[in-house]
Amino acid sequence: MKKITYLICTLFILSCAKEPKTNFEIPVLLERSEKMQYFNEWSEVRTSYSDLKHLLTKNPDHIDALIRITNLFIAEARITGEHGHYYPAALKTIEQALQQKNINKDQEFLALSAKASVQLSLHHFKDALKTAEIAQQKNPYNALIYGALIDAHVELGDYKNAVSLADKMVSMRPDLRSYSRVSYLREIYGMPEDAIKAMQMAVEAGSPGSEEKAWAALQLAQLCIRYNKTAEGISILNQILEERPDYPFAKANLATVYMSQGKFKEAEQELKEACAIIPEVSFYIHLAELYKQTKQQEAFDKLLPEILDMLTDDTQHGHNMSLEFAAVYSELLNDPDKALNYIQEDLNMRPENIDINRSLANIYLLKKDKEMAANFLLKANSTNSKNPELLELNQRLQKI
Repeated sequence: MKKITYLICTLFILSCAKEPKTNFEIPVLLERSEKMQYFNEWSEVRTSYSDLKHLLTKNPDHIDALIRITNLFIAEARITGEHGHYYPAALKTIEQALQQKNINKDQEFLALSAKASVQLSLHHFKDALKTAEIAQQKNPYNALIYGALIDAHVELGDYKNAVSLADKMVSMRPDLRSYSRVSYLREIYGMPEDAIKAMQMAVEAGSPGSEEKAWAALQLAQLCIRYNKTAEGISILNQILEERPDYPFAKANLATVYMSQGKFKEAEQELKEACAIIPEVSFYIHLAELYKQTKQQEAFDKLLPEILDMLTDDTQHGHNMSLEFAAVYSELLNDPDKALNYIQEDLNMRPENIDINRSLANIYLLKKDKEMAANFLLKANSTNSKNPELLELNQRLQKI
């Protein structure tokens, strides 16, 4: 009898050992809107997700699969605007990878690089810098991590280190990612023409029809529009829409151009179409700005709670939206005091960032506080940026 009992227990233990672990729930892939299902791209994404899910269902500790599915979630967040779903999903899968005791050095580097990317997207810039620095120690010869390091230093206002890292990145791997970062830094340092040239190189290095190329082209269009090359900017936006039809960011940027030209009907149509494609809060904010300018008070009042709900939802899912809240209260609601309360979190995290200082200068100008506005404008001007918004703030200060 004892032998039979022992045999049953042994068989039970062995059967349990063979069963796959099921305590790790794999985040779902959300269906894209019809207009975002570009060519074979969406089919390939679904196939890739299905294959990775199959691997992880059998073995939730499969490190390579966890890294790959994390990168898939990061890409989907960018493309679909579903940040509240995909960034927590990406953090969940990448933490699962990093917890594995058998993770090797190369896998750890890739996992940390992906984690830093998510932290940057969530505006957790100090955390992103720490993560990226650990990854760099694992592999200082891979250009991939330098992008995250540059972005973190830029957001934290450490521009000198960002320039040094950008020089290193572009020498290691001259491609879309490195050229675009060189462009960002050239604009920060007041060299818009050179920034445009670098972004043109980034676009030329991109794969036709890819999201990455579309994003780089979008940055190029914005640079052109910002520095008095509006016709060129519009042409680039239309080219993006030819390669990647209904690309919502291109449509939203066309709308802002139309608004500046007083073509409010065309702008409203583009913004409504962009909002229908992906839930990107900046599109809704631009639409509210349009309603405010055109005195459509009822439409404005209806849209505003939706914007605040979207910002709150992002915040609840780990996204630092304090700067966006501040912009809504200062620009849409004319409430500089509340805007000041919201932006304080960003000021504490990155007091040297010129964009934060520019935003604070604007808030204090709204409050008619010339001394405080001048203090923040001093920092905002520290890199000799030629940003038209900054130049306008300098002019407003002189008029107080």
